[in-house]
Amino acid sequence: MNQQQPSLESHSITVSIGGRDIVFETGKIARQASGAVIVRSGETMLLSTACTGPTPPDVDFIPLRVDYVEKFSSAGKTLGGFIKREGKPTERETLVCRLIDRPIRPMFEEGYYTETQLITSVLSYDGVNAPEPLAICANSAALVLSDIPFIKPIGAVRVGMIEDRFIINPTVQEQEDSVLDLMLAGTEDAILMIEGYCDFLTEDQVMEAIDEGHQAIKLICQKLSDWQATHGKTKNRDALRLLPTGLIEEVDAIMKAPLQDAIRISHKQTREESLSAIKETVIEKLLPEDADNEPKYAPHEVQMAIKKVTSHHMRQMVLKEHKRCDGRSPEDVRQIWVDMDFLPRTHGSAVFTRGETQAIAVCTLGGDSMGQRFETLNEDGIRRFYLQYSFPPYSVGEAGRMGPPGRREVGHGKLAERALQYSIPEKEQFPYTIRLESNITESNGSSSMASVCGGCLALMQAGVPIKRPIAGIAMGLILEKDSYAILSDILGVEDALGDMDFKITGDEKGITAFQLDIKVEGINPQIMRAALAQAKQGRIHILNKMLEACPKSNEHLSQHAPRIETVQVKPSQIGTIIGPGGKQIREIVEQSGADIDIDDSGLVSIASSTKEGMDLAKEIIHNLTAEVEIGQTYKGKIVTIKDFGLFVAILSKQGLCHISELSHQRIENIYDHYKEGEMIDVKVLEINNNGQIRLSHKALLAPPEGGSKSEKREDQPRQPRKEDNRKPPRKPGIIKPPPMPVNKD
Repeated sequence: MNQQQPSLESHSITVSIGGRDIVFETGKIARQASGAVIVRSGETMLLSTACTGPTPPDVDFIPLRVDYVEKFSSAGKTLGGFIKREGKPTERETLVCRLIDRPIRPMFEEGYYTETQLITSVLSYDGVNAPEPLAICANSAALVLSDIPFIKPIGAVRVGMIEDRFIINPTVQEQEDSVLDLMLAGTEDAILMIEGYCDFLTEDQVMEAIDEGHQAIKLICQKLSDWQATHGKTKNRDALRLLPTGLIEEVDAIMKAPLQDAIRISHKQTREESLSAIKETVIEKLLPEDADNEPKYAPHEVQMAIKKVTSHHMRQMVLKEHKRCDGRSPEDVRQIWVDMDFLPRTHGSAVFTRGETQAIAVCTLGGDSMGQRFETLNEDGIRRFYLQYSFPPYSVGEAGRMGPPGRREVGHGKLAERALQYSIPEKEQFPYTIRLESNITESNGSSSMASVCGGCLALMQAGVPIKRPIAGIAMGLILEKDSYAILSDILGVEDALGDMDFKITGDEKGITAFQLDIKVEGINPQIMRAALAQAKQGRIHILNKMLEACPKSNEHLSQHAPRIETVQVKPSQIGTIIGPGGKQIREIVEQSGADIDIDDSGLVSIASSTKEGMDLAKEIIHNLTAEVEIGQTYKGKIVTIKDFGLFVAILSKQGLCHISELSHQRIENIYDHYKEGEMIDVKVLEINNNGQIRLSHKALLAPPEGGSKSEKREDQPRQPRKEDNRKPPRKPGIIKPPPMPVNKD
């Protein structure tokens, strides 16, 4: 019996953003997924799929997994490794996964706890249209068309700024010229996620860019809503697990009285112990182990109710009393301590402590070989500045896994790195590769911003001439209908139970990085402007505390840091320094002990731990690349001795010092006076049209008293002498036997 095969008929919509079309297509590829969409812009194409699994028991969170894969074949490339296939996610892929996850996670319907996986693959990449905003839109479209209970479509765009003009979804080339890199995602009604980096833009410029981007997002969301109405599947809400009626009231009756005291405990561990004890009391009463009958509520339902009740009372305390868990008002920043030069053997270090959040930041300086290599669809390169963030389990008083950095560590490290990037000096001014570590030793909120502050101080302690000191602060929000409170320098519990996590870095005049995650749709431009203004006050306060401990960068590097100097040579001379098969540069390294790096522009970086090694390497490179000049004096090496003079190596060339130019006195046998390999001072008399160099040692010697008949003015042309045509003397070491006597008989 013939079965009807599924159709390959596709359906598509097109939306024009920033003067370029974005095409969404479904129905042809990955038809067994719950939702599958191909998004195309130019010749960049992405496939995004959404699938679900079983609903795990006893969970009170969404088990959502987001994967993003950049196929190198999409750009006609293969990976540089031995295996030649994609494997462990790269740093870039991990960061894009986070960009997708953050705006999508809060948009599932309440009670949805089903295992869900979103996979996005870059299938074709044209090097013009960047895939990041397309990836967020593709995932949104796949969820919108699927039967997964997703509330409403979201859209995403990138905003650039060139010559005070905003550009929506700039090309890769335009991004390089832009002073702003802003990723924006949200619904038709509100912004949900912001990730932006800029060169000290003002708060007003940032708000203007956000508004410009949101107008484009609205167009995408409207198109996706219309598409859902015509081609979307019916949402499956059978698996939604809503809390039973009356459970919140029962839990609140048990928790309310002791909770009022617990949420006012300022010390984190003591507060958590008190909250844990209250939680155990609720579980004992509602889920007794010795109950004869089945408990009225499931364990995960009780856990969810406890979280909701705790959040409600903590939020009400802030809104009504303007008081937070640790006793601060909404605008207050926690106490700050700074300990400079904490580690004696590092190139630069600082301990930055803000309340119960602490980071040990370490700066390490080195040559180009210390740079961080990376490989992306766009390019293969080396970063001369990078920051690596670690978050060990002891920082929150727990025992846990130690290993490669997770997505959170990669994301926090990159945020701090890009925040400080705009203050790093140019290579011509400071030729070092800079590695920053942020080791979180305590955490109670805003550890990434502690990394920015500690990292800036470590740079200054190491003697890096940064352009401007930078501080960072994390802001929170409590929003209930028409009432809201903006919180400065949030705690971990305020991040977990609040509605916003807004991180901002910069100085008193401008912003370098900002990252926003919203859990509700109610935030509007008024709230965001108020948050930016309050963040600026807190940022300046923190920066002043930092400058009290370290007013400016050290003028001298640590004694343990290598010394690096640069020499600019002509690009055509790079081959001379490297030599055949790298022979010459290896000899320089062996003789001087210095590390030598040369870029394509001819900038030579010399790194050495000793002054002697630095001087020797510079001298050798100078001798290899400098041009010989008439009238200049050089110290040369005798390469070859001939009966008529010496061939002397000066710089990278050889010249002839004729026997008549060696001394004011007549030299009968040149081999009695000079040996190969000896050094001799010579002066350049002439360079003819063929590049042959005539040298003189005599010109550097004081003339004998009364002068010498053989002396000649240096500016007169050289005249041949009769002696030049005489029979050369026998070479030393060869004894000619006397003539045999002749027998006349």
